Amino acid sequence: MKVFLKQDVKNLGKAGTIVNVSDGYARNFLFARGLAVEADKNAQSQAKNKESAEAYRKEQELAAAKELAAKVEAVTVKISASAGADGKLYGSVTASHIADALASQAKLSVDKRKIVLDAPIRTFGTSRLDVKLYPGVTAKLTVVVSE
Repeated sequence: MKVFLKQDVKNLGKAGTIVNVSDGYARNFLFARGLAVEADKNAQSQAKNKESAEAYRKEQELAAAKELAAKVEAVTVKISASAGADGKLYGSVTASHIADALASQAKLSVDKRKIVLDAPIRTFGTSRLDVKLYPGVTAKLTVVVSE
């Protein structure tokens, strides 16, 4: 029997999908608990609509990520830091500092967790960092640290 799942069911499927189960399991467990309904034409059209809406949403997110990647690559972020007598930074420049500077200088909102930084920047100069905006979309960000 084909059923349309209203909620996620462990080891069976996610909400909004149509799955094939035995008649007894459907009647005694899924229907009794309100987890599913019989997959009629209405339920099948709902499932198709949900799939197409999900595909459209992912396309929109991918397009937005590519647009943001182009903007991030065009920007050079300048961060000023204080240094000691030997030319080393007192602290370090972290992903949080870079995200804040990107927001204030270029008006681009990027989450600090998306900035790939192996170790905090502890020297003056220019660095090229990866910014993972979406699966498969990565941008290169130029960061200049000066006194």
